[in-house]
This record gives sequence, structure tokens and C-alpha cells, in this order.
Amino acid sequence: MKYNKIIKKVNNELVAFGNLGNVASYIPELSAVNTSKFGVHLTTIANQHASFGDADEKFSIQSISKVISLTLAYKIEGENLWDRVGVEPSGTPFNSLVQLEHDLGIPRNPLINAGALVICDILITHLSSPKEDFIAFIRQVSGIPTIDYCNRIAESEKSVGYKNAALINLMKSFGNIKNDIDVVLDFYFNLCSIEMTCKELSQTFLFLANYGVCPFSKEIIISRSKSKRINAIMQLCGFYDEAGEFSFKVGLPGKSGVGGGIVAIHPNKYSIAVWSPKLNEKGNSYKGIKFLDLFTTETKFSIF
Repeated sequence: MKYNKIIKKVNNELVAFGNLGNVASYIPELSAVNTSKFGVHLTTIANQHASFGDADEKFSIQSISKVISLTLAYKIEGENLWDRVGVEPSGTPFNSLVQLEHDLGIPRNPLINAGALVICDILITHLSSPKEDFIAFIRQVSGIPTIDYCNRIAESEKSVGYKNAALINLMKSFGNIKNDIDVVLDFYFNLCSIEMTCKELSQTFLFLANYGVCPFSKEIIISRSKSKRINAIMQLCGFYDEAGEFSFKVGLPGKSGVGGGIVAIHPNKYSIAVWSPKLNEKGNSYKGIKFLDLFTTETKFSIF
């Protein structure tokens, strides 16, 4: 399939929809991002590439990194993981306190903020040097040794992380956080600060398009069964209370971040990353979702 040609065609069609939405201004460092930025990169499991726009410019992947932390925690904990976090769509905003209290401190899924905090807590329990070991895992998965945290963004998030502090304290009161709250929060803010380009992000997630195996190194990152389940969680929960609409329109498992990035997986075919900083009212990239909607329509390929 001529992906470069299709991506250019879809970009031309996007003009009619404008560039609506707003950047995540509640995080100071993200409020300064150039809102006109737009990048796309697709990588097939056969190592074919298609790219467009600002695909080689780094941006903050934010919550997209939750999928990789989930992968590592699931690899370590196995099915015991689901004793502390669920796999159901939340149907509520990504930082909801109300639902968490109703569910007695057990987050609905690992991709909302509360769930990702539990995953961070689990990794801190198991890893001797959590931040160093986690970034080493991402470099292993991606094959890119230069991927790193951004201290500037981590500190910016920490300065306004009141809601996350409320979430973790609530879960601590229910006994679902085992480690020191400040240590878990620091790990979480760093995890969200990781910067990648669309090309790097697409390559990092390719193992989930290849049933848990990195197609470049042939290394088994996670078992086929666990890979299937992670894709299912992305399909159901990757876009918070817009997950159903994304599945309905795009038909691929994916994950968004408030930095404006989206990564989506077509099993046995490709991984695609899109970046456009302006977010819709649900906290997902407006232009990114519209692009993927048009892209899967044009290619006539989805998982359904």
C-alpha cells in the first residue's frame, strides 16, 4: 500500500476541518508549544516507513508512556496485576476522583491517571532503580538509545500536580498504594515527561503490532497473549471517555497523550504516530483523531 501518498491525500482533506481545540495549558511547559505543529509517521512490521510534516520533532508523549509502563508491570506481575487495577472503560475523565472513591481505590483501568499511578507503585516495588530501569526498558523496546525523560516538563507537571496528589492519597487510604507517595508521584511525572518524535514513537510501539515481538531485533518483549490483552485495553480505554467514539470512527487500538500525540496499532501491519498539540474537550488531539478517522477510511483497513 502506498502509505505516503495516502497520508498526503488525507492531510489535504484535513484542511476542511480546521485546527480546533486548545493546548493543555494547565501544564505550563505544554502551554508554550507551537499549535501549528503536525506530524505523522507510520512504520510497518516489514520496516517500511511513511512520514509527513513535523514527524522528526520531539514532543512530550505524556500518557502514551502508560502503555509501556503497563507492559513492563504486566511482564513482571503477570495476572496478579489485575488484583489492583481493572480493565474496564472508565466513561469518566482521566483524573476522576468520584469514580475512584466509589470503586474503593481500585482504578477502572491502567490508562487513566489513577491506574497509571498504581502501575508506577508496582514498578517501584519491583525495580531496583525505577527511573533508570524504566527508561532502559523503553530504549530496549524501541531500539533507540537516546530516548529520555525531560526534567523541565517533569518539574512543570509536579508544580501543578494537585489532582494526581489527591488521587494517590485517596488510593493510599484504601491500601492500594504500597510505597511512599512522593516517590511514586516523582516516577509518574517523569514517566509522562518522556519526549519522542512521531518516528520514534511509531517504532517503539511496533512490538504491539507484531504480537509482542520486536520485528527488528526479534526479541520477545512480552508474550503473544499479554500483547493481545494490552491492545484490547488500548482499544477500550486508550482515549478515556472518548474511547468508544475513537473505536467507532478509527477502529484501531491506540493511546493518546495531552501533549497532542496519538499512537495507534494495526496488528500484523503497522504502528502509526500522529502529533497535533491542540486538544478537544476530552483531552485528545482534535486533528490527530480526525486524521486517523480519515486515514482508516481511505485505507479501508481497521481491526473490524
